[in-house]
Amino acid sequence: MPIHKTFGVDLGTSTIKIYSAQKDTITKEKNMIAIRNGEQVLAVGDDAYEMYEKAPSNIYVESPMSFGKIANINHTEIVLQTLLQRAEHASLLGNTLYLTVPADMSEIEKRAYYTIASGSRKNNVRMVEKSIADAIALGIPLNHTKGSMVVNIGAQSTEISVVAEGRVILSKIVEIGGKQLNESICNTVRRKYNLHIGTRTAKRLKLSLGYLGLDKKEARKIVGIDSLSGLPREGVISSKAVHEAITDLIRTVGEEIKFFLERTPPQIYHSIIEEGIYLTGGTTRIPDIEWYLRRVTGYKIHLSGLYDLCTICGVKEIINSRSLQKWAK
Repeated sequence: MPIHKTFGVDLGTSTIKIYSAQKDTITKEKNMIAIRNGEQVLAVGDDAYEMYEKAPSNIYVESPMSFGKIANINHTEIVLQTLLQRAEHASLLGNTLYLTVPADMSEIEKRAYYTIASGSRKNNVRMVEKSIADAIALGIPLNHTKGSMVVNIGAQSTEISVVAEGRVILSKIVEIGGKQLNESICNTVRRKYNLHIGTRTAKRLKLSLGYLGLDKKEARKIVGIDSLSGLPREGVISSKAVHEAITDLIRTVGEEIKFFLERTPPQIYHSIIEEGIYLTGGTTRIPDIEWYLRRVTGYKIHLSGLYDLCTICGVKEIINSRSLQKWAK
């Protein structure tokens, strides 16, 4: 058994992805923590997610991150260190962690990421900008590109980045992601069907009925709480209702991409236009999202089939390639 182990970690608002270099495996667990009576840690990861929207009033279940950044340092550290132990028993002498971070973080935020990853200063922490990891996984030649745009639509935010000459030169976080889409579906279902549903049900509707391209007429049967009686009731939700709930938010993302791109330096702008925009992230599983964004922006869109695993796959390549180590700092 190796005394010192190496892990890659993608800290997402919804899900934490961990790559074990020793096992050459990627594991995923929910970035959730359940707290009882405000102080006792009851569960973390998938175990905590099972309690989400079901727990009694004295148990609070939340993600310790918000909009792709750390919201609660202590809770984030507890979740990360617990999931590292689950992924593979970490070394008592410390580990090397390649941790993905936003490109536009402040020095205070950087210290917060170091604190949660260092494990009482036992671990050697190397930080990788998420946009760089995405670009590597997408096959973008970092040393040679004159300008590439990567858009990662995550659980609670969208990170728009421009990479050129081996670094991120522009980056912006838009506070729209899967969570906001789920909440919009919940609101639409309540308004149109007098039915209260949870965000987990809304997510299933989003991925099964959220067609942004062809005008498909489909429906799904769900169970929610009747707004008038307060009792469980079945309802049949149409794809039209789901489309209506998510379209404006996805259009806003497209408009932000277009606005951001139009303000890049001319030589980089022309390189991106010629190459197209790279699209990734867990929320890009919505049917026909690349077609819709192509229509809104007017630019070519390349959808990655890696989805939410794109960033951690880029970290995996960095760990296993000596020539890519310079992008881990």
